[in-house]
Amino acid sequence: MNMKKNRTGSVNNLGVSLERRNVFTTSSKIPLERVYSRSSKNGSSDEDNLGMPGEFPYTRGIYSDMYRERLWTMRQYAGYATAEETNRRFKFLLEQGQTGLSVAFDLPTQIGYDPDDLLSEGEVGRVGVSISTLDDMCTLFDGIPLENVSTSMTINAPASILLAMYVAVGKMKQVDVRDIRGTIQNDILKEYLARGTYIFPPSPSMRLITDVFSYCDQNMPYWNTISVSGYHIREAGSSAVQELAFTLSNAITYVKTAIDAGLEIDDFAPRMSFFFNAHNHFFEEIAKFRAARRMWSQIIRDQFGSQNPKSQMMRFHAQTGGSTLTAQQPENNVARVTLQALAAVLGGAQSIHTNSMDEALGLPTEIAAQVALRTQQIIAYESGVCDTVDPLAGGYALESLTDEIQERAEQYISYIDDMGGSLMAIQSGYMQGEIQEAAYAYQSEIESNEQIIVGVNDFVTDQAIEIDRLSVDKEISELQIEKVRAFRENRDIEKVSSLLDYLSKSARGSDNLVPIFIECVENRITLGEICNVLRSIWGEYRSTT
Repeated sequence: MNMKKNRTGSVNNLGVSLERRNVFTTSSKIPLERVYSRSSKNGSSDEDNLGMPGEFPYTRGIYSDMYRERLWTMRQYAGYATAEETNRRFKFLLEQGQTGLSVAFDLPTQIGYDPDDLLSEGEVGRVGVSISTLDDMCTLFDGIPLENVSTSMTINAPASILLAMYVAVGKMKQVDVRDIRGTIQNDILKEYLARGTYIFPPSPSMRLITDVFSYCDQNMPYWNTISVSGYHIREAGSSAVQELAFTLSNAITYVKTAIDAGLEIDDFAPRMSFFFNAHNHFFEEIAKFRAARRMWSQIIRDQFGSQNPKSQMMRFHAQTGGSTLTAQQPENNVARVTLQALAAVLGGAQSIHTNSMDEALGLPTEIAAQVALRTQQIIAYESGVCDTVDPLAGGYALESLTDEIQERAEQYISYIDDMGGSLMAIQSGYMQGEIQEAAYAYQSEIESNEQIIVGVNDFVTDQAIEIDRLSVDKEISELQIEKVRAFRENRDIEKVSSLLDYLSKSARGSDNLVPIFIECVENRITLGEICNVLRSIWGEYRSTT
């Protein structure tokens, strides 16, 4: 094996570079001092700003005992091909000690098309599981006790419809809907901003979100109605500060929209949750999580007048950074994921997904997913970092970073507020432009070797990539098409027609659509059929940036 060098500078007698940078910064270009001391700016001297774990402003964690009392939920994001295949993966992960499910849906499902739609061609089951009918959803959770397992569903534009399917499955399993626990992402703003799996224009999309808020407030007290997601903003190339600022700006927009729809802040805010990226810069990521909690508590209490501490507690899921993983030397990704997951733990996450070493090459194999899960378990049970709450608190460097990240994020939020809020900032292209500039700057640093990526632009080998890869059978699409067509043949056509007419009228009005979606899926109406009715009324969103 030959190790090649891609940069110049002083090297030792083994050919390993000794060169270091002259300027040290975080991903957000926050300068790092050579050494931090008591005289450095930091929040450790301000007890009102730092507080104790479980107390406002929750900088040190939302629970007083954190992981001493209960570990985070270990979720491995999974989904590919058919409901049957994904169900087998779910059961395998649960057998390995996973404590929560996380569903990845294929692209047609994410944008509301059935497998037999022409626009689904070539995408069925490729990047997630294909779900278009209640039968699919039943198969996906076959043999899984919904009353005992918390399920997270990464779905946005048609989130309310997939939630309706999940509720219908629970009812078929005779599970009280009030006992169902989980999270639906339901974050359309970041789709307009960074990810692109939107369907409808902003106004009806926001209506669907507030419908979920209202329905769950009345019927599903343990269901997280939204997971406001910075993860995809970071994957698109943002800095840590931008990830935090844009996520909270989006969250503020959701809160304002719900209040404008007549909801009370403390009726829906306790079930809002967040989803952040755990990226490479270890201390910046920990500081980001701590700043996020503090900022959200202050926003909800001071800006919106919340009186309920549960509304002020930011509960968040963290996933290790997919964009940081490399196809070259994929085994190195285990080390990257371990450090990122450790940052999420030290930052106080409520649930964590660890990426698999092979995700830069394709969908995770079973063994790679198991290693990723074992990474969390080793941190939880062997490292000792869970035995003390917020063990890094008071550190000069960490508290200084926490304060600096908050200050810079608040500047972004203030600027976005002056623009009229996150929706206006997205429609004008401002947020996208900021992310693109950050992504370009980072890539330039890699290409100039200012930023070292081990195995990519330094410490490179000519060793061939030898790792098992998971492939999805090309016949999956045909199988799913046959299933959805057979599904449509076995139903009451008059009932279907009547319900679709009722849905059409309700979509033009102001009724909460979630109960109607539940009735539709229970009467064998497909995801694509529901979305097509809504498309005919609301139209489709077209990005102008």
